[in-house]
Amino acid sequence: MNSLRVGRLNLGLVTERIVIKNLATIPEGPVTVAGWVDKVRDQKKVQFVVLRDESGAAQLVHPRAEESDPLADIISGLATGSFIRVTGELKLDERVKLGGLEIKVSDIEVVTAANPETPIAADSGIDKRLDWRFLDLREARNNLIFRVETTLEHAMRCYWIERDFIEIHTPKLMASASESNAELFEVEYFEGKAYLAQSPQFFKQMAQSAGFGKIFEIGPVFRADPSFTSRHATEFISVDAEISWIDSHEDVMKMQEELLVAALTAVKEKHGEEIKELFDVDVVVPSTPFPRIPLAEAKKIVAERGYEVPRHDDDMDPEGERQIAAYVAEKYGHEFVFLTDYATSIRPFYHMRNAEDQTITNSYDLIWRGTEITTGAQREHRIDILEAQAREKGLDPKELEFYLDFFRYGVPPHGGFGMGLSRVLMLLLHQPNLREVTYLFRGPNRLTP
Repeated sequence: MNSLRVGRLNLGLVTERIVIKNLATIPEGPVTVAGWVDKVRDQKKVQFVVLRDESGAAQLVHPRAEESDPLADIISGLATGSFIRVTGELKLDERVKLGGLEIKVSDIEVVTAANPETPIAADSGIDKRLDWRFLDLREARNNLIFRVETTLEHAMRCYWIERDFIEIHTPKLMASASESNAELFEVEYFEGKAYLAQSPQFFKQMAQSAGFGKIFEIGPVFRADPSFTSRHATEFISVDAEISWIDSHEDVMKMQEELLVAALTAVKEKHGEEIKELFDVDVVVPSTPFPRIPLAEAKKIVAERGYEVPRHDDDMDPEGERQIAAYVAEKYGHEFVFLTDYATSIRPFYHMRNAEDQTITNSYDLIWRGTEITTGAQREHRIDILEAQAREKGLDPKELEFYLDFFRYGVPPHGGFGMGLSRVLMLLLHQPNLREVTYLFRGPNRLTP
């Protein structure tokens, strides 16, 4: 017997498969659906099956026959997670919670039968669920995360493409570090060695020298950071943009806030009701401009709220970010805030320094709901200054020759940002950590599945 047809009853003509979300758009009558079994209610006189597919869920119903009933036997033997194809009569029934529709079953094909014992449950911890991620992702709530992610990415691409940005795909194998030597993954590369890209930064700037003007990339980056915090991963998707002919980092901030408004508007319009239902979260589209606070001023505000940042460098810490976000929410009623003018000591050599105060840079971090999601800046485009700043940071310009060559042949004033996509999703859906919103999370102790 063909294993793909086990449990099939040939009781009627098979029609073309309809995805569940489209059932409401067709008239009552014969229909074929397919998906996996979410629930079975096997009652004495009638059987109910909740069938789920990539688009939603539908109720199947089968009144038991008084005598021999092979169809009832098949339904009784269905294990949760089994993939089935069902033909039946689509009926309107306002009593049914799943869209006011149900399908009276006439034919069932068990495509693949699932093991009856499921390794995870509704109350399983995140690590156990990640071990069985393919099962975890069958949940409607988790499925929605990645539909929201798709809408976010599409909306951002539309914003950029409508404004003549060029999409690029930078290499993820590099000959040298792009950010910090301490966070590099080293890999064997034929007779030598290579490193996984920490960011597309150098290649974004190369595009400015190439005359592209405005570019973006959405792609993976890698950080060999042994961190177990809720907002870090060793591999993640970075959303990057770089633009030419800017006057300051203010131009970059303006572009990013417009981008986020466009993306969140798209999510609200397409998924707002479902997000509210499954996550109890209202999607808020922010007003522009976002508040802007220089970092030094932000630290004073945080101190006045009773919190002293316990760092030995000039940076803000996570609790300080939460405190300044609370202040902005109270004073401006806004969920976003740009912290600007970061100290030279904690910024990369390629950030442009303030013309009037060389101790600060033309840079920013974007904080959303108390968590940093972006670092952006105006870049230094003058080769002599760039080389001097590299030496000041302890870097040997000879090791940066390929990068510095971009500037020896001319580069316009430019700047850009990098934003973690998973952090945006985490904060949008009010999730406690990145692992919930990452398809397959990678951290210091996770390489599978």
